[in-house]
Amino acid sequence: MYQFKLPDLGEGIHEAQIVSVLVQEGQAVAENQPLLELETDKAAVQVPSPRAGVVAKVHVSPGQVVQVGQILVSIEDSGSAEAAPPTSITDQVAAPQPAGAAETLVAQAHPRAETRATQPAVRPVPASPAVRRLARELGVDLREVTGSGPRGRILKEDVEAFAKKHAAGPATAEPEQPAQPTPIDAQLPDFSQYGPVRRVAVPQIRKTIARQMARSWASVPRVTHCDFADVTELERNRQRYNETLTEGQAKLTTTAIIMKVAAAALRRFPQLNASYDPARAEIIHKDYVHIGLAVDTPRGLVVPVVRDVDKKPLVELAAEVTKLVDRVRKGEFQIDELRGGSFTVTNVGALGGVFFTPMVNYPEVAILGVGKARLQPAVHEGQIVPRLLLPLSLSFDHRIVDGADAARFVAEIIESLENPLRLLTMT
Repeated sequence: MYQFKLPDLGEGIHEAQIVSVLVQEGQAVAENQPLLELETDKAAVQVPSPRAGVVAKVHVSPGQVVQVGQILVSIEDSGSAEAAPPTSITDQVAAPQPAGAAETLVAQAHPRAETRATQPAVRPVPASPAVRRLARELGVDLREVTGSGPRGRILKEDVEAFAKKHAAGPATAEPEQPAQPTPIDAQLPDFSQYGPVRRVAVPQIRKTIARQMARSWASVPRVTHCDFADVTELERNRQRYNETLTEGQAKLTTTAIIMKVAAAALRRFPQLNASYDPARAEIIHKDYVHIGLAVDTPRGLVVPVVRDVDKKPLVELAAEVTKLVDRVRKGEFQIDELRGGSFTVTNVGALGGVFFTPMVNYPEVAILGVGKARLQPAVHEGQIVPRLLLPLSLSFDHRIVDGADAARFVAEIIESLENPLRLLTMT
């Protein structure tokens, strides 16, 4: 009997969620036939059978979260020689279909810190990848932390409490006690006493978004600067240009224009195209401009990255953005396309709204939110006339970006949007 276990997923990922089971007990399967579909923080993949045989038992069910090394399916040998189990998901799946992450917001992943560090293998430590990462950042040995979560699982609050207590020194140390859950972790009331309820397992991508948002909120002292841009002339010229296009040519979109304008502004204000390293007290300036674009998909928010935005002609950029958004919404993209962003743009104009406070896509230091352009009365050339005003909201990390710099950055973007001829000078 061959026990097929969840293999090493790589990149510091220790668990996955079963999306669907594609086989039944008693079913004959061929080598490389898909057995399961699972979702990790980074991707949704179909897991193929490493050998031919008959499914003796399926040990998992949809919605279940499984750990690396856990048995998924038992396969009765069909008589062929033993096949060595794959060592990673990439050994099994030729072309995975990612679900995205924020790593959000959006999700965009930064796995390098996880792949560099190794955990002592003295005893299994029940903690999520995000908690392990936090422990490494704070210099906490998880083996010394008492978990307050279910079945002793170590929570973020446990690590923070442990680090705070030991930072105080021996003179103020008290006997170690389990960290008390904060109100947000307290047990919820029984809602069924008020009426019918349903419980649904949280999809893996939503867990990733939740972790990234919580980390951004806790790590980034965020400030949001808001202003309007008069895009009356820009919109008039954009529509005229699109009317001249032939079938098959990509249209010029407002999002592509904003990304191009933001890229030029980032070159003038490099402090917004950086990351802050608190461990070394250093600012990491990036000599490239890779802009993430928040995309609303049926599975959740995904942030693919467009590289070298500052170097691409506007027409070429518009075509690339249009194709990228279409592929992302269909789930037809690679994980690498979610990595490496240095700044993010999120445009909710199609959905409505004016100003908002977008969450900084950590470890970036700024994100530009774009609302819905509306005709509003405005003073233009000494007259009160209707003008098309576009709301802009820049959230930034106040540790390394001052309010004055943020205001100048937004003013630079507004200047370019209100003077469309400036686009001709941008490569």
